[in-house]
Amino acid sequence: MALFCGCGHEALAQTEVLVETYFARNVQDYAVMASFIKYFQYVIYGLASFFFLYGILLLAEGFYTTSAVKQTFGEFRSTQCGRCLSLTFIIVTYVLAFIWLAVFAFSAIPVFFLFNMEQTCHTINILAETTPSINQHGWICIDARQYGLLPWNAMPGKACGMTLASICKASEFYVTYDLYIAAFAGAGVTLLALFVYLVATTYNYAVLRFLGGKGIR
Repeated sequence: MALFCGCGHEALAQTEVLVETYFARNVQDYAVMASFIKYFQYVIYGLASFFFLYGILLLAEGFYTTSAVKQTFGEFRSTQCGRCLSLTFIIVTYVLAFIWLAVFAFSAIPVFFLFNMEQTCHTINILAETTPSINQHGWICIDARQYGLLPWNAMPGKACGMTLASICKASEFYVTYDLYIAAFAGAGVTLLALFVYLVATTYNYAVLRFLGGKGIR
């Protein structure tokens, strides 16, 4: 989660710099995107705080529903309140897992955009080495407006030919690309952790129900 929040925050800031420098001349063209980036950065702050507190709660709940209780009391014990609390955490985590699945899918969009941009630059570099005329690859472009980053009336809104190739060689591009990949990986690890927790706690709750049905409390 920390990987997603930290890298995602910095990647968004670098994205604004890239668009402002290479794809838009007028401030009004990327004002909506800048507002969205600033809003989403505040959302990341909230996500980091929420998951930190929720992780502490899950850790405490996990201690009280494992062998720690048996070591404390010397025998298996559970209460109706404890089982209800476990069920509540399972339901909440299920909801969070499905929400985070959408976040995981959403975090793949900028990775897909920058991957296409890198592959396009690779094609331009190959054509530049094999064709003597610069006009042969001047028609190859990346249009930020097609991805919804800028409005359709934004100028220039796209980068073509060697201009695009020079963008891909800039350090800002590779830093942004790497940050988005790291944020995507962080979102995937967080999703995996949520599902692992769900498997463990669902099994634990099923055991509690089974032993409770046998009269073992």
